[in-house]
Amino acid sequence: MSTDTRVVAGREVVVHDDEQAVADDAAARLLAALAAAQSARGVASVVLTGGGVGIAMLRSVAASPDRDTVDWSAVEVFWGDERFVPAGDAERNDAQAREALLDALPLDPGRVHPMASSTPGHAALEAGDVELQDSADPDQGAEAYAQELTAASARLGEAAGVPGVPAFDVLLAGCGPEGHTLSVFPDSPAVHATAPGVVAVRGCPKPPPTRISLTLAASRAAREVWLAAAGSGKAEALGRAAHGATEVEVPLAGLAGTERTLWLLDREAAAEI
Repeated sequence: MSTDTRVVAGREVVVHDDEQAVADDAAARLLAALAAAQSARGVASVVLTGGGVGIAMLRSVAASPDRDTVDWSAVEVFWGDERFVPAGDAERNDAQAREALLDALPLDPGRVHPMASSTPGHAALEAGDVELQDSADPDQGAEAYAQELTAASARLGEAAGVPGVPAFDVLLAGCGPEGHTLSVFPDSPAVHATAPGVVAVRGCPKPPPTRISLTLAASRAAREVWLAAAGSGKAEALGRAAHGATEVEVPLAGLAGTERTLWLLDREAAAEI
């Protein structure tokens, strides 16, 4: 298999032959990044994503012979967005992540931070000593996660200019064919939410229609932001983002890390870059 690497508008773009190669490379890079963060700071933090490549990457981590180079008890796990459906629903990003990887790891439950579900009264989050209940209201769920991030930022530190959001070591993201990333869609209320934080998203053009998401500004608290994508359906949006589209037009264009922005793509997704 062959790999091409190039720099496009400040983004490091690594192009692989196929989707599995993207997932395997992302997995190897994630293990190395978490181990390096722990060596430097004693703890590591990652923001997970869903989607085909995102979950395939987690399965690759689970199968990796290097999996135990990371002290998983000292890893803080967050999510960039979530489907606002009942707790445990198979559509939820956290449910898919647990099945693919998290349930097999010796994680500290207090360091795993799922977003709220739509199951009223289901205790999913903790902020300090205050237990936060899930709610049928996604705005309350978004506010609960904002509190969770504020509490975590006191432990992990904040990125400069991004108050109330931890300086995540790695934030993983995917994208849709129209250019959405996280659950931030083109010319939507979420893409116009310019403050760092967490928002409820309604009326998504892709089901389920109600979600919770970090804003793009919050995602930019991460030291490294990695976008993983595969397939010809992503090519047009990636090409537009690479060649100057605004984040309002193509939200994935707004992804950027404070130290590194990395795109991991297969050849079909990279065709218009």
